[in-house]
Amino acid sequence: MSKAEEAKELFQQGANCAQAVCGAFAPECGLSQEDAFRLSSGFGGGFGRMREVCGAVSGMMLVLNMKFGNTSITDKDAKDGHYALVQKYIRMFQEETGSIVCRELLGLPGKTKRSARLRSQNKRLLQKTPLRRNGGSRRSNH
Repeated sequence: MSKAEEAKELFQQGANCAQAVCGAFAPECGLSQEDAFRLSSGFGGGFGRMREVCGAVSGMMLVLNMKFGNTSITDKDAKDGHYALVQKYIRMFQEETGSIVCRELLGLPGKTKRSARLRSQNKRLLQKTPLRRNGGSRRSNH
């Protein structure tokens, strides 16, 4: 099973988007699935259903940090290298989806004019991904 399929399955079982991504990569990050779920629990719904940065993006960042993050707070080159990696993955996500903002990805009314355009553009994405909508929100799993 691919990591995308595993994340989709976790999402369908009730994990939020961040938990689904982080949970799928837990073994590679040296985490138990329980710890991965705990670590990523507040990022779902775009930071606790605030509909800000997409939980899947936050989960992706947690995985990148666990696998490739720098540990020296004084090593500027390591920090710059990690930021470049983060930016690469953020750009890839944005190119695929049009945004990294949860409300825009879901086509919910929001703070920007991009929401209406992205709602139309992302009908295709929403059909391909495990995102489910129930009145604009998902039930919490806690």
